[in-house]
Formats: sequence, structure tokens, C-alpha cells
Amino acid sequence: MEQMKWHQMGTSELVNALVSSPEQGLTTSEAAERLEKHGRNELSEGKRVSPVMLFLNQFKDFMVLVLMGATLISGLLGEYLDAITIVAIIVLNAVLGFVQEFRAERSLRALKELSAPSAKVIRGGELMTIPAKELVAGDIVCLESGDRIPADVRLLEANSCYVEESALTGESVPVGKHSAAISEAELPLGDQKNIGFMGTMVTRGTARGVVIRTGMDTEMGKIAGLIEQTESMETPLQHRLEQLGKILIVVAVGLTIMVVIAGILHGQPAYGMFLAGVSLAVAAIPEGLPAIVTIALALGVQRMIKRKAIVRKLPSVETLGCASVICSDKTGTLTQNKMTVTHVWIGGRQLEVSGEGYEPSGSIFEDGKALDVKHDLSVKRLLQISALCNNAQLMKVEVEEPKKRKSKESHEEWLLKGDPTEGALAVLSAKLGSSSKSLEQLYKREKEFPFDSERKRMSVVVAHQGGRLICTKGAPDMLMDHCSYVLWDGKVVPFTPTLKRKCAEAGEIMAQSALRVLGLAYRDLRAGDVCETERDAECQLVFVGLTGMIDPPRREAKEAIATCRRAGIKTVMITGDHQLTAEAIAGQLGIMPRGGIALSGKQLEAMSDEQLDRLVDNIYVYARVSPEHKLRIVKALQRQGHVVAMTGDGVNDAPAIKAADIGIAMGITGTDVSKEASALVLSDDNFSTIVAAIEEGRGIYENIRKFIRYLLASNVGEILVMFLAMMAGLPLPLVPIQILWVNLVTDGLPAMALGIDQAEKDLMQQKPRSAKESIFSRRLGWKIISRGILIGVCTLGAFWITLNEAPGSASQLMKAQTVAFATLVMAQLIHVFDCRSSRSIFHRNPLQNKYLVLAVLSSLLLMIGVLYIEALQPIFKTVPIGFREWCLVFVASGIPTFVMGIGSVMGTSKKKKTKTKLPFGPKTVAR
Repeated sequence: MEQMKWHQMGTSELVNALVSSPEQGLTTSEAAERLEKHGRNELSEGKRVSPVMLFLNQFKDFMVLVLMGATLISGLLGEYLDAITIVAIIVLNAVLGFVQEFRAERSLRALKELSAPSAKVIRGGELMTIPAKELVAGDIVCLESGDRIPADVRLLEANSCYVEESALTGESVPVGKHSAAISEAELPLGDQKNIGFMGTMVTRGTARGVVIRTGMDTEMGKIAGLIEQTESMETPLQHRLEQLGKILIVVAVGLTIMVVIAGILHGQPAYGMFLAGVSLAVAAIPEGLPAIVTIALALGVQRMIKRKAIVRKLPSVETLGCASVICSDKTGTLTQNKMTVTHVWIGGRQLEVSGEGYEPSGSIFEDGKALDVKHDLSVKRLLQISALCNNAQLMKVEVEEPKKRKSKESHEEWLLKGDPTEGALAVLSAKLGSSSKSLEQLYKREKEFPFDSERKRMSVVVAHQGGRLICTKGAPDMLMDHCSYVLWDGKVVPFTPTLKRKCAEAGEIMAQSALRVLGLAYRDLRAGDVCETERDAECQLVFVGLTGMIDPPRREAKEAIATCRRAGIKTVMITGDHQLTAEAIAGQLGIMPRGGIALSGKQLEAMSDEQLDRLVDNIYVYARVSPEHKLRIVKALQRQGHVVAMTGDGVNDAPAIKAADIGIAMGITGTDVSKEASALVLSDDNFSTIVAAIEEGRGIYENIRKFIRYLLASNVGEILVMFLAMMAGLPLPLVPIQILWVNLVTDGLPAMALGIDQAEKDLMQQKPRSAKESIFSRRLGWKIISRGILIGVCTLGAFWITLNEAPGSASQLMKAQTVAFATLVMAQLIHVFDCRSSRSIFHRNPLQNKYLVLAVLSSLLLMIGVLYIEALQPIFKTVPIGFREWCLVFVASGIPTFVMGIGSVMGTSKKKKTKTKLPFGPKTVAR
């Protein structure tokens, strides 16, 4: 039965197929039998992993196993502080991972909460209320305003029934429903006007229908299935750190074994070389890497909260930094989700309306000049009809926002209660001094003829001091057929075919601009006129004019999209709204370039995956799409090598949000389902906040690269000074305790301060990095190796020079080791400032990062303490050194920075004219 086209069936065919009766419904026994056979009307959560297993799974990661090994080695060496620190890091990472995965699994439970708890059904000819989970196909369901539809229902009757479907279809306004069969075979969900979908809300009117699908067979159930089947993507950061960890383990262990073997072959004691080798291995393995990354991400999260973005998964901040495509929903994300009248056509005059959102402030303009509404009778009449023929209410509320921990600040905000289309007319009239409240004392409503999906009109009869008045609004083509007169140049004249044609043409022009067009009309009633029916009221009307409304783009969105373009990031609009509306908004926002393609859901359905893959890079707008389409679009972009960010607020967005490299949900209008499936939530629902998130993500990744550059170059220097000394048959330049101390002091605070370094100014002028890019790309590997070699050679040189002043002396060996120790520490502390820039140490102000300056000063004080505090000298095998040795230390430690700085400056001067082509933005950008 699930393959049947329910929307095409007539009433008799429908109830015959379901073996039901519109009047009697199912009997209790029939319903029980079907429930037993097909199961309950509820959404499945799939297999659930126990919290204990979720926690234990966090310890399977490769880097975690490496850290456990480092903990064991540190404990054997007596470095209990290091061991405790590493254990704390392991547990912290496990807890963070557990919390993230546990919350992600709640998305299906949030989806279940959208189901109605109960339903009104007809069984055995009686109306009764039953738990919604007991509904079966064939049940006759009764719906009224405020009801959540409990299953997929084919409507048999619909009385002015409107349903809010934005969470499922993306449609920005409630959809009018009817019961007539629709002949077209293939229809997107938004156009299936005779079907009510599970989880959507009836906003107006009443309806009666027959259940056609329950549980996982419903459209909501299909989404639940997609979420269940969709696997979360491993982030680029997670992949690179795992790759880096494996490389470092192999290299560090291999070089350490070579150092130990070389030392033993040159006559060094085996036990001493073993301890030195193990110390070197512990120093070379970056056990602090996960901690620094976690801290960098956590601090980035705090900055993001201040910029209205809430991060649910730490690595997602970094992932945004390499996003190359943002797939954005239209309604509420790129637009304000506040239907607004922007144009008025009246008596051949084209007028424009200013003002934003629901705030009743703005003006009406003709040819750029503000109109005096008080003296324009035609505009006054249009505003009067807008206010009177209206059930929406504008409310001014005070919204409190937390400012600091113990204080709040508040601001006033206008909210709408009622239909968005009526709300737009209410705001229009209130802007220009004709609000419904101001007219309440002058006009009293006597009768209302509600909006009907067949009539496509609404009328009210109001009484005033001078008599009675009919006000009507509706679809222009339907309304004009009931008008005999038109208000033209302030006068009521016969509505001739010529004038009707002009009105129709004006409406078509508005519609082509993606405006939702409504016509307004009125009639003054005489004393004896009767208005008992719609036919009595809606005749001999005077046509006044047209209003054109649209859900306008956010002011910040256009600049945000332009910034994305400059950063080489493509913005794609994916919406359930109509194609014409989507294209118009895309044009206003600058999303659609020349030669860009807009695609409808039908066209997408007709394409194979291969055809879509060929065109996907040139498609900028997808309209009238279903949840399956959104998921397919995300996967097509990923197949082309893109890192995809998917934004959305509805239930229909959740599968694509989960499948994307990073899912972004709306905090205000977003459903719990979309939030739980996402990695990032925008607390202000603002597209421009994504740009801030991208900037943070790029900055965090670059800081992680700075830390890796600093850490590994330092580790290469440490290993190399030992390796070269052993190969040359020299004594140990560093004793094990000194190696561990260097690792503790230089890898601690300075490295952490690099993790919170300020981003470089041109960060958002660069193209996104490839998701497949190695952590060592963009010459980082060369910088690490070359700087490590220089640090190692210079440290060994300082050791050799000092040692040769008195060869064979034990005290001189200790002095030489102290000089090597001081040189290695100083070289690394100078190198940390070089790591702040991708160019050279001279490119940025070294005092800009105050935390780094303080960290380096603290490390220097600790080094001086080890050298000159007598109680520490025996522990660390150091001796005080004099002015001559310090001069050698400063020269030797400064050579690497001087050599690399000169090389960077020369390299930069050669590349000044080099430009990088961006895939979607400006043709070139300086790097």
C-alpha cells in the first residue's frame, strides 16, 4: 500500500483501498487486528548503545593507547606527576567524547516527541480519543485548530484548514488544505495539499481524514530512518591527529632505538643509555597534544558563545575552518521568517514600503518620495481594509537577555500572533497609523466569512457610525471576478476590461518578483442590504489595490555571503519553498552568480547520481526539495571533495545535518531534532554567525599547526643533538632528567599560549584548505625539520665548544651539559615566537600575545632556578655558568631564528606577486 499515490485517489477509491468507512470508521476489533499486524504508530529508535559501552568505546582511539603507554613509561621512570597528568588527559577526553555521543543519540528521541500523544478518531460510528500510538491505517481522524496531526492522513473534508508544515517541508507560511484529488502523479510534499503529515500542526480550521500511513512508514518516520542510517563523519582534525600520532610514534621510537644502539656501540653504559633513550622517547612523543588541542578548542568555544554560536561537538569548530560549501535553508536562516509587505499597487501607482520585521515603523514611498497618507484617500482605504479584514495581533513584549553573571538587560520586541500573511498586512497598516487597535472604537465587527481554499478570499462585515462596510482580501484573480468597480485616482469608477487587465498585469509583475500578492476590495452597504452568505457579501465590490509581500533577506546575510565568497566558500540555498521565491532571494543576497543553476525537486528527482555529480558544482539554488533530496545533495558535494556545512531548523533538515561534515541548527526556530543532530547551534538564527564560526575554526586550526610546528621542531632538535653526539662518539650532551625537564617546561605553558594566539589578518582572504590536506602541508614539514636540525646542530655545537675547553674533565662535561641544556631551552623559547607567523618572526609584533610573553618569562625563570639554586643542581646535574658561557648560549640559540628569518624574508619577497585562485569567490587573492 505504501506505493499508492494517495493524493490522486477520490474519496470512494480511498476508503475502498483502506477497507474503511468515512462515517463509521473501523470497528474496535478491526483496529486491534491491524495494530497486531502492522505495529504501533510510533517511531523506532533503532539499536541503542548502553552508556557504559559508549564510555568504554572512548578508549579505543590510537592516540589514547599511545598515551597509556607514555603513562606506564613515566611511572617506571618515577615521573609520577607526568603520569597523573597524562591519566587526567585520558579521562577528560573520554568524558568529553562520551557526552558528545550520548547527546547525539538523543536526536531520535526528540523526533518521537513531535508525535501527538492522543488522537480523536471515529470507531464504530462513535467519536473517541485514543493514544496516538494505537492508530492504524483506515482510522478516521478528526482535526481542529491547535491539533498536532498524529499520522499521515488523507483528508476527506477540509474547512478553512491551514497546517504549519515548515519543520517538514520548509514552506515559510501555513499551507491551505483541501480534500479534492490531485491528478499529477509526482508531487513534492509541499504540494500534496490533500494530505496532512505526522507531526505538523493545524493552525486554523477543521478537517477530517483517513489514516494512510503510520509509524516508520510516515514521512516523519522516513526522516527517522534516514537519521538512523546516516553515519556521522569523522572530522578532518580527528583524522589528522590520528595520522600524526602514528607517524610520531614510529619516528620517535625508531630514532630513539638508533640513539641507544649508537651510544652502546661507542662505549656508553647500557643502563644509562636505556634510561636516556626512554627519556628521549617520552620527550619526543607529544603526550600534551590532545590536551593542547582540547584547550584550544574549548577556548574557541567560549569565544563562539560570545559571538552567538553554541558548539555541541568540539572538533566541529575546526571543521568549519575547512568548509568549502555551506548548504543553507532559506526560511529563518537567510531570511527573517517575518512576512513583510514591501510593495503596494493602487490605481496604477507603484508604491514601496520601508521598515523591517514586525516593528510598526516605516513609510510608504512613490518615486522615492514619502507619501502623506492622511491626504491620500486611496492608500487610507487600503490600510483600513488591511487592518479590519484581519485576525492577526501585534504584541510588544519585553525580552530579557543575560549580560553578565548576576545582571540582565532587556529590550522590547514586537511579536506576531496569528497567520504570517495577515500579520504582514497588520504591520503595514500599523506602520502608517491605521492599526486595528486605533480602528476598534470606530468599527465593530458583525460577521466574518473565513478564508476558504476554494474561494481564496476572506471577508468581514463591520459597522461604523455612518453605516456598514464589507472588507475583503484574497487572491487577485479570484477577487477581481467579484468586483464591479475600482478605486482609481481617488474616485470609484466602473471596473472596465482595460482596467482589469492593468490590475492583472501589475499582479503578474509582482508575482514574477517572487512576491506573495493579495488583492483588497470593499463595499459600502446600504440600509437594506443583506449579508448572510459569502455570495451576498462578495459581490459588487470596489477593487482598491494589491499588496506584495515577501519574507525578506536578513540585512547581515548579504555581507556574510560576500565574506564567504572572498574566503573561497560557496553558499548554496536549499529550501522547500517555491523556485521563483528562492531564486529571487538568492539574487538579492548575491548567492546566484552569472551562469549559476537553480534546480527544482522534480528536476533533481529525474537526475541520476552521475548527472548530479557533473552539475553539482554549478548549482546554487535547490527549491521544492524533500528530506531525501537534501541528504542526496550533501553526499553529492562530498563526493566532489567538498567539506560541507549544512544549516537548517526543521525536522526535514536533520538527516542532512547529521550527514554533513558539520551540521548547523537554528537556536530560536530550530526543532529539538535538528539541534540534537547538529554539531553547532546558532543562538541568533543568523547566517552571519556562521562566518564568525568559520573564522574561529580557521584560527584554531592554524593555532594547532603553530603548536605542532613548535613542539615537533623542538623534539627533532632534542633527538638530533643526542643522535649526532652518539654517532660522533661524544659523551651524552643531556642527561635523562634534563631531557624530561626540557619537555615539561617548554612543552607546557608556551605551547598552551600558542593555542590561544590571535589569528593573522588575512585569514579570511585565503581559500579553504582541502579536507585531505596533510597536517604537514604548506611547507610545515620542511619548517619543522629544518628548524629542528638547526636547533640540534647549534646545541651540539655549544656543547662541543664548551667540552673542548678542558677535554676529559668530569666537571667540564657537567658544564658542557649545562650549556647544552640552556642552549636547547633558549632556542626553543625563541622559536616559539617564530611559530606565531607563517612568514617570519619579523612579520608580527612579538609582544602582541601577552600570555605567550608571560609563559616564556616563567620558563626562563624556571631554567635559571635549575642552574643557580643549589638544592636543585644535584637533582638536574647542572652547574652555574658565567658570562662567557651565556654569550655562547645566546649566540647558539639565536642562530636558528636568524637563519630561518632571513630565508623567510627572501622567500616572501619572491612570492609577493603570486596569487591563488579561489573556486567560488574572486578570481585571485594574495597569499
